[in-house]
Amino acid sequence: MRIRLDSIGCRLNIGEIEAMARRLAADGHRIVSQGEFAELCIFNTCTVTAIASRKSRQFIRQLRRNNPATRVVVTGCLAELEPESLEALGVDLVVGNDAKDTLPEVLARKGLLRLHDPDDSPEAPADDRTGRRTRSFLKIQDGCDNRCSFCVVTIARGRGRSMDTGAIISEVRNLVALGYREVVLSGVHLGSYGHDLGQSRGLEDLVQRILAETEIQRLRLSSLEPWDLDPRFFRIFRDRRLLPHLHLPIQSGCDATLARMARKTTVRDYADLLDAARGAISDVSISTDIMVGFPGETDEEFEETAAAVEALAFSRLHVFRYSRRDGTRAATMPEQIPGPIAQERSRRLHELGQRLMSDFHAQFVGRRLQVLWEDAENHGHSLRWSGLTDNYIRVLTETDNEVDLTNRTAATDLDACVPGAVLGSIPGISRSGIEASSGRNLMITSG
Repeated sequence: MRIRLDSIGCRLNIGEIEAMARRLAADGHRIVSQGEFAELCIFNTCTVTAIASRKSRQFIRQLRRNNPATRVVVTGCLAELEPESLEALGVDLVVGNDAKDTLPEVLARKGLLRLHDPDDSPEAPADDRTGRRTRSFLKIQDGCDNRCSFCVVTIARGRGRSMDTGAIISEVRNLVALGYREVVLSGVHLGSYGHDLGQSRGLEDLVQRILAETEIQRLRLSSLEPWDLDPRFFRIFRDRRLLPHLHLPIQSGCDATLARMARKTTVRDYADLLDAARGAISDVSISTDIMVGFPGETDEEFEETAAAVEALAFSRLHVFRYSRRDGTRAATMPEQIPGPIAQERSRRLHELGQRLMSDFHAQFVGRRLQVLWEDAENHGHSLRWSGLTDNYIRVLTETDNEVDLTNRTAATDLDACVPGAVLGSIPGISRSGIEASSGRNLMITSG
């Protein structure tokens, strides 16, 4: 069967759809890309914000309109919380999060899929849909026991639960065998890995086992709640295969706002944690999430946040406006912030985030770092390549058309900053270089 897989939202959603692609391709199904004919489309939705919900619905409408003869199945967080609204869009099946990991079996019971399709020979490798094997997002944990007052994900994903350690290590080995250079460990509440199994330092122990028992070249951690970590955690970064990049969402730089959000940290505690991380991990990149326009956020509280963000000197910011979500405590709080005020605060922090990113990148200009090259765009007589350093700096370089850097790690000289990235050159491989103006439209703020 020809199957198209799509996802919107977080890295966990990406990891789930990648794992599904590998499973279906291994069963003999053909995983096809956008624009190709598909007999079945599976879409993993998101509802973390109102915008994400709207985009999910828009994608489903477009999918249904452009593929009238195709069976459409939707799953994910929006499917969990609002199944009736998605059924009304004309999809063939809505599957909640509880059944997502066994979706092929669910589809088989509904007569929408054969678990094994010997009549089909996969057109693409069994690991992904595009043939690109560079980074893989691997889900090791799902659900969350935090009760942040703004977050609907706990409702959509349920209580925190950890995947089996042996199965995780086996999957990392499988990804290595398929050619992946980097694995990103992902979860809703990643830092709580193992807590439900009585393991107080479960994530730390898991990382050490992966590094000891697999040949993965680069291991990266996805988002971690700051209160799940202590200075001892950073010892595991002594193994340089664990990449020096931490995404530690704080959400606000004002203690009063953090208290209303029910975040289990203060700005002082968070700053102390960053000091410990920077003291223990060479060249570490620390990024964060910042929410603006949370109910009750005064001008003074916002200014506290802006000042704290600047002082903490993040390598990049993911800035987003508060989104009122039914079922959360914040939805019933007084003093909801008007949209124009939240939008202006967002604009200011986006500008600050770009400046902080540029400042972080500038520290590495003149250095030679290892870059994992991912993909390229054709620019006539040359190829424009994009890749990532171990500490998550986006690097661009240019080569002749016959050079293939795909999934190669190469020592690269970082030459000049452009918005959202750094221009680099690989000794003996890169062309004379890309003019700085060529990066003018590349504005990378997250991801």
